Amino acid sequence: MNSFLIGLQFLTRIFVVKQTVWTEKSFGESVRYFPLIGAVLGIISAAIVGALNIFTGGSLPLFTGVIAFVSLIILTGGMHCDGLMDSVDGLFSGREGEKILQIMKDSRAGSFGVVAMILVAALEISSLAELARLSTWQLIAAIYSAPIIGRMMMVTTIGLFPYARPEGMGKAFAEYTTRRTIFFAVIETILLLLPLIILGGQFLICAGLATLTALLITWRFAMLAKEKIGGVTGDIYGAVTTLSEVTAVITFLLTAVAMK
Repeated sequence: MNSFLIGLQFLTRIFVVKQTVWTEKSFGESVRYFPLIGAVLGIISAAIVGALNIFTGGSLPLFTGVIAFVSLIILTGGMHCDGLMDSVDGLFSGREGEKILQIMKDSRAGSFGVVAMILVAALEISSLAELARLSTWQLIAAIYSAPIIGRMMMVTTIGLFPYARPEGMGKAFAEYTTRRTIFFAVIETILLLLPLIILGGQFLICAGLATLTALLITWRFAMLAKEKIGGVTGDIYGAVTTLSEVTAVITFLLTAVAMK
């Protein structure tokens, strides 16, 4: 329970019990609960956006899409978006090795990172808006699932790829994440997505396809990082989470349209 609360406090702006003393072990072991933390985010965001779409009768889909996107940023403090921008700035800078790591460590956002974030925001907001236009339940299913899938992909990246820096906040994650951790997170993710069948079997199919698509994107991005800097970093963890979330939402939309 302590590890879950530590992970919740680190990955979100939700404070159930404020943790001020973290051991490296409890910090690292929080990884197994990342999909559950994603579910907490998904439930809160889905409740807000679902209620908004019902209240407006689906007449403001674009506004609803913006609120859905912004709600997750507020709940997480935008930390994963920052990871995406830093990662893109470094990996696509045309530099090599240590220079890429230095660019990624720079707190200032470069042009590549800003463009990448704008594209991700545009894709996610427009996809959520179309889902809101299609059905409130489609929208709720996507918003609930995307954070779970995103954090499962983070666990996959932490567990299957070497950490590129000699030190850093993400190093404890890497050191305490084993194949057993990944297995635990996979079962956790399946159990968290299974309730979608209550809304309809098609939503579970959408979630399955979204997970597979997000896995492909995650694997390719993490492999790119491994080729360029020898592994992954905390910024890469945030980047794959953000990319997986938008991939999941787009997959939900395309699958919903195909099944109409």
